[in-house]
Amino acid sequence: MPKKARELSAIEVKRLTAPGLFAVGGVAGLHLQVTKSGARSWVLRVKVGAKRRDIGLGGYPDVPLTDARAKARAKREQIAAGIDPVEERRAARLSLLAQTQRLTFDEATEKFLALKRHEFRNPKHAAQWESTLATYAAPVIGRKRVDEITLAHIEDMLTRDALWTNKTETAKRLRGRVEKVLDWATAGGHRTGDNPARWRGNLDARLPNPGKVATKGHHAALPIDDMPRFKRHLAAMEGSGARCLEFAILTATRSREAKGARWAEIDLDAKLWTIPAERMKARKEHRVPLSRAAVGLLKALPRHEGTDLVFPSARGKLLSENTLTAVIKRMDGAIPEGQGYRDPNTAGIVTTHGFRSTFRDWAGERTAYPGDICEMALAHTIKNKAEAAYRRGDLLEKRRHLMQDWAKFCAEGTAQGNATPIRRASDA
Repeated sequence: MPKKARELSAIEVKRLTAPGLFAVGGVAGLHLQVTKSGARSWVLRVKVGAKRRDIGLGGYPDVPLTDARAKARAKREQIAAGIDPVEERRAARLSLLAQTQRLTFDEATEKFLALKRHEFRNPKHAAQWESTLATYAAPVIGRKRVDEITLAHIEDMLTRDALWTNKTETAKRLRGRVEKVLDWATAGGHRTGDNPARWRGNLDARLPNPGKVATKGHHAALPIDDMPRFKRHLAAMEGSGARCLEFAILTATRSREAKGARWAEIDLDAKLWTIPAERMKARKEHRVPLSRAAVGLLKALPRHEGTDLVFPSARGKLLSENTLTAVIKRMDGAIPEGQGYRDPNTAGIVTTHGFRSTFRDWAGERTAYPGDICEMALAHTIKNKAEAAYRRGDLLEKRRHLMQDWAKFCAEGTAQGNATPIRRASDA
């Protein structure tokens, strides 16, 4: 049997300052370890099964002799009960580490957006992601760890306040965005298993098909014959918003494309506006032939110091989303009731995007221009993949005639485009 160590007193232990390992007695295997630097700590040398263990019990004098003996007795009792204190401590440490590595959904969203922000089409797109998740996801699952989120939580989020039925398009985007955040969390090892926000084979068995819940609404559009009246009224309006709206109408572009127009994109001599791919919905560069009216509008505009924006706000920034809408509402409110700028199908005030519909209706009903030229003027993607593969040009010169006829119709109200020849007789 090993020799039993003499039980040292607290004073004797205090005098142990030379480097080494000293048995202090009281509990078998309890030692005071003194390093060359003078640091002292408690070590319990004990055999656990077939393994020799040195179990640390804390530093001296922070842990006094009496406490060290109490800790040593407790460890020996664990060993007698079949528990390995070292393995138990390691498991506890790993469990704590795992918990600190588990993200909440809000934290996962923040990290995901920081990583993916460069992939968004523009800052507005990124802001839409943030807004959707903050408004609808955060109140329901934001504080939950990503590994705790279940199908029931996602279903609750999508159906709360009848979101899935009353705001179906928003709910669809929300579901897709939550799915992507959780996919990212799974790939990063923060969660395992199926994605509870997945639609196919998952939520499609719990929620009605979004295509059958609500019918897509169309943007309120101005009747063709009201266009000249609206254009004359708009020309009399002042402000950057009014000029931007007028430019958007003359070019048949989307409001965000017109608002983001920069002088560096415009060649007044060539009567051409080249919108870079990153600002286009289809992520493809779009060349817009400028009519004489559009060129005249641009030449009359002042250049603003400190910004290259063609239509800046008063602070030299991008116009807000509601600026162009506000112009239309002021115009509608300035004329007698019943003579306003309304869509006859919905009775709603026309929208900025609706003028693209007016342009398309005019081109299709009042002119002989082929549909592909009209669609290209609107920068619509060719849905027929075979046709898209063979289409190399953008029909710029043909579209130049189209946009000139459109500008003339907006100003005069005459169907100038219906007599425009598409091909010369000699070309047939």
